[in-house]
Amino acid sequence: MTGPVELPGQPAAAALSAAIAAVEERIAAACARAGRERSSVTLVAVTKTHPPETLRAAWDLGLRLFGENRVQEAAGKIPALPKETEWHLIGPLQSNKVRQALDLFRTIHSIDRAKIALALDAEAARRGIVLDAFLEVNSGNEVTKHGFPPESFLEAAPQFLRLKNLRIRGLMAIPPFGRAAEESRPHFRRLRDFRDQLAQHPDATNFTGWLSMGMTDDFEVAIEEGATHVRIGTAIFGRR
Repeated sequence: MTGPVELPGQPAAAALSAAIAAVEERIAAACARAGRERSSVTLVAVTKTHPPETLRAAWDLGLRLFGENRVQEAAGKIPALPKETEWHLIGPLQSNKVRQALDLFRTIHSIDRAKIALALDAEAARRGIVLDAFLEVNSGNEVTKHGFPPESFLEAAPQFLRLKNLRIRGLMAIPPFGRAAEESRPHFRRLRDFRDQLAQHPDATNFTGWLSMGMTDDFEVAIEEGATHVRIGTAIFGRR
């Protein structure tokens, strides 16, 4: 299923409601197969390119956490939703957008290099706040994707655990695109292994072991491999 498909005589809200329900059923089934509680998985509804009106309809249907890929796009949408809506940045962040990102987002999934981590920590300290974040691993070493190289990740990561205002909670990855969801499984397992090793570090006092992995095409496999946050757009809102 790829999101809401409007049938003759079926309003858009009904299609969206059915799509959300279908995603929830798939999440619950994957959790059951893995012997996990449904509450152990957080659904991040990915809103890239979708208009505020659609997001408000999703909010009215019960969604409360949305993920945006771009700071500028989020800035135009966030005022249209209630203030209690939770927003996560899931796309790459440029250093010149750090201040604006802290105005908009509660959590950053895409810390992909030291420069961004240090800039976020410094800006959060200046504001007297603590920001939750994930370190992104380029699990397939793809030149078109962001993230820390996997071969040097465990050596580089501990320095970020010592930051005071950027609180590293877990890891994120986007596996290479495959023809089948099972092709993502080795990448999810590798990220989980990185998580387990990093959790043993003496500075990992705030590291809760979150795993942001899995999208529309492979989130069920990700849940089976331990995902705590799944980023789903197409299965909810349809293709862009």
